[in-house]
Amino acid sequence: MKSFTATTFAADHAEALAHAEALVRDDPQALFTDFQWFLYRARNTVYFTAFSQERLDHDHLIKLVGEMVSLAPQLTHGFKGARPGQPFPLAMLEAVTSSIEVDEFDGYPDKWLEPGLEVFEDDELPLFRVKAIVRRDGPDAEGRASMLLVRSSHALMEGADSALLTRSHSAGHGVMSSSANKVPWGRKFGYAALAALSAPMHLAAAHLMSPGRKEMGFRSLVLERQKLRRVANALGVRQRALMFGLVMHALNKGGEGLHRKAIKTVYTMLDDDRRDADDDFFRVRSLEAKFPVEGDLARFIRTVDRTISAVEQKDLTRTQFVLNAMFAMHRRLARVFPYLYSERFFRFNGGYHLVLTLVPPHRMYGSLTHGMMEPVFCGSYHPGSNLCTYVPARDHITFNFCTRTRHLPDADRVHALLDQLDSETAGKDR
Repeated sequence: MKSFTATTFAADHAEALAHAEALVRDDPQALFTDFQWFLYRARNTVYFTAFSQERLDHDHLIKLVGEMVSLAPQLTHGFKGARPGQPFPLAMLEAVTSSIEVDEFDGYPDKWLEPGLEVFEDDELPLFRVKAIVRRDGPDAEGRASMLLVRSSHALMEGADSALLTRSHSAGHGVMSSSANKVPWGRKFGYAALAALSAPMHLAAAHLMSPGRKEMGFRSLVLERQKLRRVANALGVRQRALMFGLVMHALNKGGEGLHRKAIKTVYTMLDDDRRDADDDFFRVRSLEAKFPVEGDLARFIRTVDRTISAVEQKDLTRTQFVLNAMFAMHRRLARVFPYLYSERFFRFNGGYHLVLTLVPPHRMYGSLTHGMMEPVFCGSYHPGSNLCTYVPARDHITFNFCTRTRHLPDADRVHALLDQLDSETAGKDR
């Protein structure tokens, strides 16, 4: 995985702040990039959750949220009455936080994971919520006193932000594109032309082929990094290929679950080679891949590894740049034909069977995450897409599913599949 950096959001300049406030007075999302606009309209949400050794009472939670907003000032954007870059008043901090007591942590984190659409219910509140559950009788046998849940619109937060915040580092976004690294005008024109042709077709396909409203559910799995590393080495593949392959094989059930012949996916990566056609907010890049289905698990994972290599030997920017151009086109069309951009349009998943996201490693450092414990769980919700987010920490990697509920029992097969591979490869390349 590429390294990643954060740039400082210019929130301390009075003139810039005044200009930002003027822009969002009439349109709260005026400062959003086209990619942010699309995710906001799609009601796409993301979450972070982990146990804590500390009791996250009201005062602790308010202090934590205040510090989080100072490190991620993008959280001050996107709602009616927003003052971009300015600290929240106490009343607003209290409005976005809540805490309850429980007897035990049985069933968590899955027990409280949900779409999180409450972040959009009050247009005068920030687009995030922070919740805590506190064990009534103090820490349990594992030292867990509380659990924290941060839920946000995906328009404001991505996996790299979560990784930075766990280190108590700034997760502010400057301009993430690079005007000094220009995409040749011919390619840029091609992206724009393709987007202009694709957007109307995408619009029509969304209204004709958008999946019906399906009940979505969440599942969180905890796997040992050492075992994943051992099996990947024995198979001669990258750990990423192993993790992608395990999830696809588990959910597909030999062709019954996702597709009989090939699994169409989008997966994400970070890339420091920023271009002027990149989105100005998001660091992440999306890549498209189709993985041929194989009956044998080990053979399938090797196929996944080869397919990833082939995809990444090509232009790493094309898929994301075309998407960026198409988001811009949809935003312009939505101003003229707002009635075409209904919930049905944004529920369309583009025909992809699965979205796979590997976020940067999460490490607990500093005051923001003091007392937080592994494992760390992060994920995303989209009303029409099956998603799996992988979150590495020191000793564990969590697999975080948000899928149609019929797939959740199959997600539980990942552990058994990994054990099967571990047994089959015992003694190889150890």
